[in-house]
Amino acid sequence: MTRRCPLAIALAAALLAAPAWALSGIASFDEVRRDFRPSDTVVLDRDGVLLQRVRTDASVRRGDWIALADISPALRSAMLLSEDKRFYAHSGVDWRAVSAAAWGNLWNTRTRGASTITMQLAGLLDDDLRRNGGGRSLTQKLGQTVAAQQLERHWRKDQILEAYLNTVPFRGEIVGIDALSRTLFGKAPHGLDGREAAVAAALVRAPNAKPALVGQRACELMRAMEPDDKPDCSALDMFASAALQRRAYDPSEGIAPHLARRALKDAGATPAPIRTTLRAPLQRFALDALQRQLRELRGRNVEDGALVVLDNASGEVLAWVGSSGALSRAAEVDGVLAQRQPGSTLKPFLYAQAIAERRLTAASLLDDSSAQISTAGGLYIPQNYDRQFKGTVSVRTALAASLNVPAVRTLVMVSPEAFARQLRAAGLPLAQNGDYYGYSLALGSAEVSLLALTNAYRTLANGGRFGEVRHLPRASAAPNGDVDAIDARAAFIVGDMLADPNARARTFGLDSVLATRFWSAVKTGTSKDMRDNWAIGWSQRYTVGVWVGNASGAPMWDVSGTSGAAPVWAQTMGFLHRSEPSRAPAPPAGVVQARVRFGDDLEAARGEWFVAGTEQPLFAIAPEASAAEAAPRIKSPADGTIIALDPDIPPSRQRLRLEAEGRGVQWRIDGKPFARGASAQWLPWPGRHVVQLLDARGQVVDELRLEVRGAGVLASAKR
Repeated sequence: MTRRCPLAIALAAALLAAPAWALSGIASFDEVRRDFRPSDTVVLDRDGVLLQRVRTDASVRRGDWIALADISPALRSAMLLSEDKRFYAHSGVDWRAVSAAAWGNLWNTRTRGASTITMQLAGLLDDDLRRNGGGRSLTQKLGQTVAAQQLERHWRKDQILEAYLNTVPFRGEIVGIDALSRTLFGKAPHGLDGREAAVAAALVRAPNAKPALVGQRACELMRAMEPDDKPDCSALDMFASAALQRRAYDPSEGIAPHLARRALKDAGATPAPIRTTLRAPLQRFALDALQRQLRELRGRNVEDGALVVLDNASGEVLAWVGSSGALSRAAEVDGVLAQRQPGSTLKPFLYAQAIAERRLTAASLLDDSSAQISTAGGLYIPQNYDRQFKGTVSVRTALAASLNVPAVRTLVMVSPEAFARQLRAAGLPLAQNGDYYGYSLALGSAEVSLLALTNAYRTLANGGRFGEVRHLPRASAAPNGDVDAIDARAAFIVGDMLADPNARARTFGLDSVLATRFWSAVKTGTSKDMRDNWAIGWSQRYTVGVWVGNASGAPMWDVSGTSGAAPVWAQTMGFLHRSEPSRAPAPPAGVVQARVRFGDDLEAARGEWFVAGTEQPLFAIAPEASAAEAAPRIKSPADGTIIALDPDIPPSRQRLRLEAEGRGVQWRIDGKPFARGASAQWLPWPGRHVVQLLDARGQVVDELRLEVRGAGVLASAKR
């Protein structure tokens, strides 16, 4: 018969007087595991694949619950040697250790202590038994002893050890073996070796000890774990010091940080895994494609970008890349939601409105030449991207080739306020009314987000029906609630124009990166001073939007739509359709196709789509009186014109076009000869000026006065 110490017998008898709460029912292992909450929330794709891990509990650093079989055998051995050598022999209380501890206290000698792993776990599971700053009271110790015996009656040994390793505090905020392994050693718990296991076990006994003491304790454990080998304690001390300084467990890691934050906000920051509508392989490819392109653009002052992919039918977000990550100095800024100027990407909605209102057809002719539009703030003089004019072109060519002057002339027909209403209907919530932006709205002077702009293009893809996007799975099978926002006939015709490689050849060439091997419609855009670069387009099933620029708003250097965002758009579209076809949409009711010709061979004859009732066989310029018959006169600018110079545009790019009728005419500015011929380009400088037109005999036949305001130019440039 085993003889016990009288003090141990007395302690056992005292348990009979333990408080009632210590004898209450204890939670089951399954309940404890179910109630375990990591300090991070995981965000998953539609198939349950991990996208992002985000820390949502700042009070502790707690990882996942790890099954005992997935914990390193070396760690299990080290933990038992350190904390409870007779773990598998006792029934919750190690009476031999209790006796040793009692005699040690009596004779003031140092012992290991009597607290078993089961007793420690009881203190971790019950707040009333938890240790405070001054240690546990006698009542708590008695309750902890009773609770440990309760655990042993209802739990298996492997369950006790598993729960202990997942809930024990280690150092600072770190709780549980998963958080410890990933924070100090940068690996999962199953990969811990003997040296790492010894350091981990040493931290349980002295969580906040100095590295030297942790290393010393770990060395003692290594001797016990491997009695035949002599550990290098000096090396182990250095290893422990390095490990305790490491923080390899990042607060957030994954491939979709911006979408994860959005999903957490919309889902109420629940600790449970959050499933989204994204596709992890697509998200990974899109992020890689964006980063590769930005590396290609290194040296052109561009470091940021964003990308979003939408499912046309459901509005589900399939990819959400908010930034270029490590390539950016503002990686936390979500480029999918940031407000930026969209440049020419608003033109499709403008032409759709003009076609729907029967002001234009796809074959209508527009004048792409210098235009000077009077506004309350002075003359508005739009320019094309390449500073060249194409003359008379069809609407199809004007849109696909992204010509600015024809777009502004179209907005004059539609009016800025009416166009602003159309944009809002397509889901672009402009901050101001149309009159605030004026005619520059045709060229994207308003600010919109990439998500809203991409969804507006999805509206075109869906025949003009607007619907909200979503990144969380729908809770029910309720209908989308889409509404008509753009005339379906106009949306189809605009899509056909944007899918026409021949029409865009005037600007982009026939071998443009915008051309895909499957049906797609796409538009690029570049905002003022190359601050924002866009490529937005759709296929039969998907709409893809890409933005490239700088989060700071700094201009890029010589980055156009085809060299900036378009390659990423084309690669992403190619990935989506690597094994999936994309066919052109069928024309809706009310759309007819007719053969058209153009006078003076302005464009090749072709089959063209029309809103029924607007078709005609010939489009030509009305004849005008010849210049020889007309009396010489100044056609533009108008008398009294006020010209406002833009300080952000180089002076050499702000020339004023002088146009006149008549032969043999010449120009004089402020009394000095300037140029000969019916047209001339003048580089204005601030001040009031007199422009005179002289006939072939040198007589003044017309004159006007104008004023130039704004930034000055170098004196050497005045010529």
